[in-house]
Amino acid sequence: MRRLRVMSPGWLIIGTTTLLLLGGCEPGAVRQTSLSEYYDDMTSGGNTTKMFGDQGLSLSVFGDKADPGKDSGGALGVNAYLWRGALDTLSFMPLASADPFGGVIITDWYSPPSTPNERFKATAYILGRQLRADGVRVTIFRQVLQDGRWVDSTVTSSTNGEMENKVLARARELRSQSASN
Repeated sequence: MRRLRVMSPGWLIIGTTTLLLLGGCEPGAVRQTSLSEYYDDMTSGGNTTKMFGDQGLSLSVFGDKADPGKDSGGALGVNAYLWRGALDTLSFMPLASADPFGGVIITDWYSPPSTPNERFKATAYILGRQLRADGVRVTIFRQVLQDGRWVDSTVTSSTNGEMENKVLARARELRSQSASN
């Protein structure tokens, strides 16, 4: 007599969870977007309010379809003006990574032409969905060339603050341009 083989509880939980998550998806509702396409959408026309609402860019995981701007517990997102302001401010450095939903921008090392023996790298964090002064954090890293090796060096805290202020100024400029359109 053959025994009936039963799935382990772990696989049963994983399978059930997957079916529940996929069951809530609408056909054609998810579309993968490249960073360049996302950035092109942001720069075309300059009307980020039309695209993302007044609260900025947001992705609702289990949010309300009727009110996508509504703040729900399962929502992820960042302010579109701060995001674009950070991209514009750091555009002189090569971009290594950018996550518009998590709000993280990481640049690659950049050596100014005037000082080839030092290089800089930046990380910007967009911390919320509102355009606020405490909604962005920028950290600058510096290295100097010593004996043919790059060695970490200090950066003053005022440098980080200056970069944050430049991002905020650019974000405010973008918002005022959007409001006047």
